[in-house]
Amino acid sequence: MANQFDVIIIGSGFGGAVTACRLAERGFKRILVLERGREWNPDNYPWKSGHWTYNPDCPEHESGWLDLRILDDMVVAQGAGVGGGSLIYANVSIEAKPDLFNRGWPPEITYQELAPYYRAAGAMLKVAELPDNQLTERFKLMREAAQKIGAGERFRKLSLAVTFSDTWNYGLEDRFDERHSVTWANEHGKTQGTCVHRGYCDIGCPVQAKNTLDLNYLARAARLGAEIRALHLARAIEPIEQGYRVRFDVIDPDRHTRTPGMHTADRVILAAGSLGSTELLLRCRDQYRTLPRLSPFLGKNWSSNGDFLTPAFYSKREPPVSPSHGPTITAGIDFLDGPPGAAFLIEDGGIPDLLKAYLDGRLNGRGGSLQARTFLHGLREAALERDALARMMPWFAQGVDAADGRLYLGRKWYAPWRRALKLNWDVDRSATMIQAIVAMHLRLSQATGGHPWVPPTWTVLKNLVTPHPLGGCNVGITQSDGVVDHRGAVFGYPGLYVADGAIIPEAVGLNPSRTIAALAERIAALMS
Repeated sequence: MANQFDVIIIGSGFGGAVTACRLAERGFKRILVLERGREWNPDNYPWKSGHWTYNPDCPEHESGWLDLRILDDMVVAQGAGVGGGSLIYANVSIEAKPDLFNRGWPPEITYQELAPYYRAAGAMLKVAELPDNQLTERFKLMREAAQKIGAGERFRKLSLAVTFSDTWNYGLEDRFDERHSVTWANEHGKTQGTCVHRGYCDIGCPVQAKNTLDLNYLARAARLGAEIRALHLARAIEPIEQGYRVRFDVIDPDRHTRTPGMHTADRVILAAGSLGSTELLLRCRDQYRTLPRLSPFLGKNWSSNGDFLTPAFYSKREPPVSPSHGPTITAGIDFLDGPPGAAFLIEDGGIPDLLKAYLDGRLNGRGGSLQARTFLHGLREAALERDALARMMPWFAQGVDAADGRLYLGRKWYAPWRRALKLNWDVDRSATMIQAIVAMHLRLSQATGGHPWVPPTWTVLKNLVTPHPLGGCNVGITQSDGVVDHRGAVFGYPGLYVADGAIIPEAVGLNPSRTIAALAERIAALMS
């Protein structure tokens, strides 16, 4: 019997969305995308619906916006929903440095080879820089800091997957009100708005100025016939005579049930992210034994991409920093040309005002007495006036860490019958880089009158948090140094591919989404 699909894609983030779209454009007729999370929109964003957390052990009970994994000295933040990581990332869409590809990559993958795919991804995501008439106070503070330490030439705007309007500026009355957003229809049939600096980038843009993948790549894939199924959690992959069988659970969060299902395809693309793709392959090799010939390199060379945040407080600065207003990240100070252990990119961090978002969600919801809604409206107005985070600057950074983590399946002490994804990560080889970032954060803060506070999670516990996990299914030349080849094809299993951040073999040192998208563009172009 013929397989049900030409391609099954597991995950709908920057790898899955890109490959679904480009393969549909190439004429692959039967494409299925399985996404473990919900389909999100401005009516059910977590600050309206209350669905914040995703529990990978029981998604039928917790199938929310954010999946936080607590691993060895590391917390990993992942998006869960149609659009994957694009739902929670800070919009930054920038290319990796050309010299990144001079080491640790197969010779076929160079910056010159990826250049047209970088451009294609940028065009689809409609990247733009923050307009000069919309500069945030964080942007101005970063620019001032760079100049004061003699690094003004290293400061630059960053490309963002955000739609701006020239008519918006900070001089408008009620400037953050949604009525100032200009509604437009994109070429994929999706209605969007323009940015009004609400600061909700990471928790769901209410005007859809953020160009998330569900509004472009996935929308185009669906219009060309691809089927995108939310709340489908892939469990196993099995080779069959002419392809693969994918087993999955259909999640019903309303009834709190899972229903098993399966489909077959000529080709399968894993695009479930660094943790998701690696875990699924580990289970298929070590637990289910359905893919026993997978490379022994599986799980190795995992990286946190050197993410680090240092808050600094500016009690006397006017106007206030106000990190809850504007796009989450807008600019960077580039030190990636530094020596080993001191190569990093400083960025301005942003933090959504969750109280304000909660009140917005409650006021926009239905139900409740007039008295209750009047009370909530009063609280919201007070929150708008107060700006609780106004005096804090979240100095953020990404750097080139040692990329020496190892993902594996281990036993939970409280449930030894269950095998869980675990991480063996040694902080020592990356500590020099983190300390270099901290030193620069302190220098930039003090040069501008700020009072930095290095979190005790680092100073005492040596723990990190990353939204940019990389590696685990690394690209290599042979099975001895990688899990996939330069085309994303899994060694030893024709027709099986990985196309996401799991294949990146080292820290990128900056926001990796554009590089993941470019690699996926190339994988789709080369797939036969």
